Amino acid sequence: MVKSTPSKGSLRARRDTPARRGPVLKAQTRQPQTRKPMKKTKTHGRPSLITRMILWILRVLWRIIWRLGLVAGLCLGVAVGVLMISLPDLGQLLDDRARGSVTLLDRSGSVFARRGDQFGGVVTAASVSPHLRDAIIATEDKRFRYHPGVDPIGIFTAVRINLREGRGPFRGHGGSSITQQTAKLLCLGQSYNPDDWPSEAAYVRDCRSASLLRKLKEAIYALALEAKFTKDEILSIYLNRVYMGGGAYGSEAASQRYFSKSASQLTPAEAAMLAGLLTAPSRLAPTTNLKRSQDRAATVLRLMGEQRYLTAEEVSFYQNTPATLSQQANQDSGGYFADWLMEATPDFLTSTTTEDVIILSTLDRRVQTMAEEALDHIFETKVRPNSKAQAAIVVMSSDGAVRAMVGGRKSVNPGGFNRATHAKRQTGSAFKPFVYGTALELGRSPYDQIEDAPFCMQIAGSGEWCPRNYSNDFAGPVTLTEALSQSLNIPAVKLAEDVGRDKVQMVAEGFGILSELAAGPALALGASEASLLEMTGAYAGILNGGSSVSPYGLVELRLAGEAEPLMTAGTGIGRRVLQREAAGQLVWMLENVVTSGTAMRAGLDGRAAAGKTGTTQAARDAWFIGFTADYVAGVWMGYDDNTPLTGVTGGGLPAEIWHEVMDRIHVGMPVKPLPAIAPVAPLPTEQEVSQPSVFQRILQDIFGGGSDGQ
Repeated sequence: MVKSTPSKGSLRARRDTPARRGPVLKAQTRQPQTRKPMKKTKTHGRPSLITRMILWILRVLWRIIWRLGLVAGLCLGVAVGVLMISLPDLGQLLDDRARGSVTLLDRSGSVFARRGDQFGGVVTAASVSPHLRDAIIATEDKRFRYHPGVDPIGIFTAVRINLREGRGPFRGHGGSSITQQTAKLLCLGQSYNPDDWPSEAAYVRDCRSASLLRKLKEAIYALALEAKFTKDEILSIYLNRVYMGGGAYGSEAASQRYFSKSASQLTPAEAAMLAGLLTAPSRLAPTTNLKRSQDRAATVLRLMGEQRYLTAEEVSFYQNTPATLSQQANQDSGGYFADWLMEATPDFLTSTTTEDVIILSTLDRRVQTMAEEALDHIFETKVRPNSKAQAAIVVMSSDGAVRAMVGGRKSVNPGGFNRATHAKRQTGSAFKPFVYGTALELGRSPYDQIEDAPFCMQIAGSGEWCPRNYSNDFAGPVTLTEALSQSLNIPAVKLAEDVGRDKVQMVAEGFGILSELAAGPALALGASEASLLEMTGAYAGILNGGSSVSPYGLVELRLAGEAEPLMTAGTGIGRRVLQREAAGQLVWMLENVVTSGTAMRAGLDGRAAAGKTGTTQAARDAWFIGFTADYVAGVWMGYDDNTPLTGVTGGGLPAEIWHEVMDRIHVGMPVKPLPAIAPVAPLPTEQEVSQPSVFQRILQDIFGGGSDGQ
């Protein structure tokens, strides 16, 4: 019997027998389970039509925007590149003033006034005081070192503040960087051309325009500046061109103007004051209002502290010890004199000069100060408070060199109304010396007599005219000396008619009265108008021996940097008007006016003085003009609107002002006699010898004597 051998296991499972992979387990009964519902998932089908349209629009806009941005960027780059190439070299941008400056020196050579566009010299960001550099950056553009010429953060902040304060977005705070401000100072490279602009003011207004288009141009120009120059070079341009008030352009001119020192020597307090001027240079200038300028400087110091340029201790110290004006800058004297000198010098060398001009003048600062102080003293002690009355003073030497000029009680900005030169006022009895001088020139004697009695004249077209004395009474027979001393009107009119009005006019004009003179007999009483400068110059002619005088203030004019002067003036003495003897006798007569006449208040202790008072109708003008051997001084007092003065005559306050001025300026000077020529007294007649003198008659009236006294 054959055994069957077991077959080898097949490698593939049989289809009819399920594969067994392990021991057969006993079937277990499964518990039914609760199925969780399946979450529905969003189907990502095609987007809706609206969505597809929005996406398409956004893709189109993006393509347009980046292409436009690319084009704009290319255009901006080209514009900046073209501007950068066209920009001049740095040296040409540091000083491009349309006008030059005029520096006025007193007779000793010290600066007393400046006019025009002052430029103290080129400085750089490295040469100025680091405190000034830091103060300007802290105040004007704290991100100056980091932005490319335009500061978006600063612009956004400025727009937000402007809108919040109810202004337009570009009105008020500008948000301009220092580079943009420099672009504005350069007027975007456009220089002033008189042919292109109706005036320089119109050109400046256009340069300072704040329109959106102008701001865009400034931004492009600023980028070009940044592309060509370094930050320090841009700051150097700014430091040299920015206006800092008081006529000063550039930091060096401002430093010299206010502190009399170089911009490299400024302290933090001084630097803060200069930086504070940049927002409103004319209003904040320390010469205009020192307190306001110091308050602004305190804010600048605080900003410097916040930006770590100064420590907290330094900020506190300099805020408590603010900058002050130098002694030279603090002196207000000479303002009216400077205005007159500018007017008296050709325009092309002063107001319209394109060069820097230096003028050496006749001004004596000591005399000027004394005149100002004397005027203040009289108004403080002898004039009612809040009086609107005005006064003017001129002091000169006998050759016409003007030493001092006060054109009003209060100093004014350059170009103000100067009552010493601009005002033409009736001269009153101050004109009478020309009448008496004419008579002396024609051979009359100071001892000649004239009748002071009622007197009338027929005036063609006006009828009868009867002059009256100020006192409304009559002195009878008087000498010419007594008539002038007591300022009697009737003798003056009679004398002028006797010697001839035409000759009186000739003498007055010869002495420098250039204003139109009255044609009628009131000429002798000062009905004509003249300026105080004219009248003072005429009296200088009397003092110097009878030669005419042209008041002058310029000694020498030269261009800055040049040694040879363009103009010089040696003296103002002109042709002879009166012979020396006649002039000397007139001086003697005018001395009597001070010693025993209407001007006794003008007398100086221990020093000879002469002069003449003048009071016009209704006391609208009061004058006193007189002289010593050293100086001639004229004083006028009145109201600008011709309101009559109350209780004031030429022998009152004007004479007292004159006395104060002359008393002060002669301190320490040697006493000199006047060039007076005393006339030979006539021998008395028998009738005059037999008649008692005025003094004897007074004694007889008091103590009795003779048959009339019984």
